Amino acid sequence: MNRTVDEDRLMEFVHKALGDMSALAAGPMVVLGDQLGLYRAMADGEPVTSAELAARTHCDERYVREWLSSQAAGGYVAYDGDGRFHLEAEQAVALTDESSPACVLGGFEAFLAVARIVPRMIESFHNGGGIGWGEQDPGLFHGTARFFRPGYEANLVSAWLPALDGMVERLETGAAVADVGCGYGHSTMIMAEAYPHSRFVGFDAHAPSVEAAEKLTAGRGVADRLHFEQATAKTFGGEYDLITYFDCLHDMGDPVGALSHARTALTPDGTVMLVEPFANDELGDNINPLGRLFYSVSTLVCTPASKSEEVGRAMGAQAGPARTEAVAQEAGFTRFRQATETPFNRIYELRP
Repeated sequence: MNRTVDEDRLMEFVHKALGDMSALAAGPMVVLGDQLGLYRAMADGEPVTSAELAARTHCDERYVREWLSSQAAGGYVAYDGDGRFHLEAEQAVALTDESSPACVLGGFEAFLAVARIVPRMIESFHNGGGIGWGEQDPGLFHGTARFFRPGYEANLVSAWLPALDGMVERLETGAAVADVGCGYGHSTMIMAEAYPHSRFVGFDAHAPSVEAAEKLTAGRGVADRLHFEQATAKTFGGEYDLITYFDCLHDMGDPVGALSHARTALTPDGTVMLVEPFANDELGDNINPLGRLFYSVSTLVCTPASKSEEVGRAMGAQAGPARTEAVAQEAGFTRFRQATETPFNRIYELRP
């Protein structure tokens, strides 16, 4: 079938694609700047030459000069026009301050790691097979933890837990909490430090993440009320007043089975808190930059992780409230509500 091509629209699309290529190229540049300490060496905002920055970071000047030029062209550093470069205050926050929810470093690290799975994804597209979380490049685990931690620190204690009916009072007086799919344990640690009268267990099926969580929390003064165990979402033991899932339920092969197990592990008046990526129910309402990001992550990480496990429901990172509620109802929960939200997450409260 012959189709007429509008040359203006064609070139418009080509320029869009070139912009995306430029954005893709930014990933390795940001990871280099982070891991070499180049951004941190510029965090004071003072103008530097490539030679000065190279000396500060013990790097080769020629490489630093090319890197700075790339960063200036992409708007990640400011160019002063005289061979000097500096970080604007806002750039410094996003590229050096890991306590800020605006920090983007972990996201770039994670995406660079995910790209390494593309050859296997080609096979999976043909055969429908899955790729387990533990089969991904290790940089994904560290990058994901870095990416989510600032948002959890900014919102978990101040907004998300208070949005659950009566939960803060129970945590303050003493509750048992299970953090399922805890990864590196940042969410578990944040809660344990905030509520010293409660006890917390972080569960994850990925042994290296459990080991990392134990190392990260060692010496933080919470050993008497926090520990980590390797277990799946359908095998962890104990009884809990609160069971949490941070950005992980949609990755599971059997989310209904996971929530069914959680329901049996709850105290009679217990609560499940689901933190899921922000999504609307209709695809058309997710056609935006955030939706593009989450659908891409879902294609490369979430969907293959689910398909690698039994059932393989593959909810996807953009499941939305309706599909999430359907899973909760199938698991036997009779009360489901959205407790609160941020621009990046929806937080749901589930009760039997």
